[in-house]
Amino acid sequence: MSTRITIEHLARVEGHGGATVELADGAVEAVRFDVFEGARLLEGLVRGRRYDEVAPITSRICAICSAAHTLASLTATERAFGIEPDRRIVRVRDLLLRGESIESHALHVFLLALPDYLNVPSALALAESHRDAVQLALRLKRLGNLIQETVAGRAVHPVTTVVGGFSRFPTEEALLTLRTALLAAQGDAETALELVARLPHVDVGQSPSAYAALRANGAYGYAGGQEIGIVSDGRTVAVPVSAYRSITREHTVPHSHAKHSHWNGTPFMVGALARLAVNGDLLPPAGARAMAHVGLARPFVDPLDNNRAQAVELLVDVQQALTMVEEELAAPRDAPAAAPVRVRGGSGTGAVEAPRGLLVHSYRYNEDGRLQSADVITPTAMNAASIEQRLRCAVELSPHDDPDTLRRRLEMVVRAYDPCISCAVHVLDVRRAP
Repeated sequence: MSTRITIEHLARVEGHGGATVELADGAVEAVRFDVFEGARLLEGLVRGRRYDEVAPITSRICAICSAAHTLASLTATERAFGIEPDRRIVRVRDLLLRGESIESHALHVFLLALPDYLNVPSALALAESHRDAVQLALRLKRLGNLIQETVAGRAVHPVTTVVGGFSRFPTEEALLTLRTALLAAQGDAETALELVARLPHVDVGQSPSAYAALRANGAYGYAGGQEIGIVSDGRTVAVPVSAYRSITREHTVPHSHAKHSHWNGTPFMVGALARLAVNGDLLPPAGARAMAHVGLARPFVDPLDNNRAQAVELLVDVQQALTMVEEELAAPRDAPAAAPVRVRGGSGTGAVEAPRGLLVHSYRYNEDGRLQSADVITPTAMNAASIEQRLRCAVELSPHDDPDTLRRRLEMVVRAYDPCISCAVHVLDVRRAP
């Protein structure tokens, strides 16, 4: 007997995607994570542009991850030109990414993933049954937006970020306002962690996985690293950011508009859980305690643990953002906000950690500072093959379950990766072939 499980439109994710699983006599024959979004073509759009036009354009790849795309773009350009921003610029950029992470994680954990655990159909229904959780999420999301506005001029598509650094650093008045907000948010971050720690366990199957993340420079951060760490089979391998293609090895698949990536022939996961796998030893003490509190322990084998990892990062990001703001308040106000730019021909690759995982921009410039070629690989593209692997595991856990149970399990696996496509739709269907 053959069975086909089709999720035509996956709800509570950003964009138009689905999944198909085919079984024969209870054995999984094929698994497909379908991405239907059309090509964005932004890599072609920036070709021929001046170096200072590229980041504002590529930030439009994603509104929620616009800061990450901006900083990956700027870093690629700076490495092509041989520019090394100082530690203060790197720190303020990391602060910007933490703001983005806070608002994105708050949205995903509480409004997209939480309804699955509490058996409600949507965030709107959640607001009726668990109003406090939704209000908590909105407060944290507002905090993340405030950080981005303070550092980058606005919450979406930064305007003060430039090649070499910033057009200006945040004012003392704005930093004091942000400091007050961060102090007030400490309790919210603890409450969020406690809520996630109490979530019921949902079994979607467990399997070993490879994980990839930017190796931080001595601290648990999202910017400034020069290497990508890959954890696989209990070993950690470091690869220079410039050699990212040796990790991704992108290739097309017939059922999806997203390319797939494999490390040594093995799918790998990026995102919050991957960052803990690669850089967990660099967590501050509060982060290590938070991991234990929500029940996270390496090696990670459950894709749903990415939701718990995001809650850990929420706590760490709020606390670390406060530290960064206090360091910035103590910094000299007359220091240059950007390194000098000397245009030259060359190639450069920039990598940062977006909320959903490793993000890479790689550029080649001519002598006039105009872009000759661009390569952008997003976290969801890196995760696509891993999602298929975990979907297979989820079905193999109990392939004869009823359609509603299978639907819930498959949806939760995909949503746990927090896939970033352009927008969300809300119709799902599970069909069994006769």
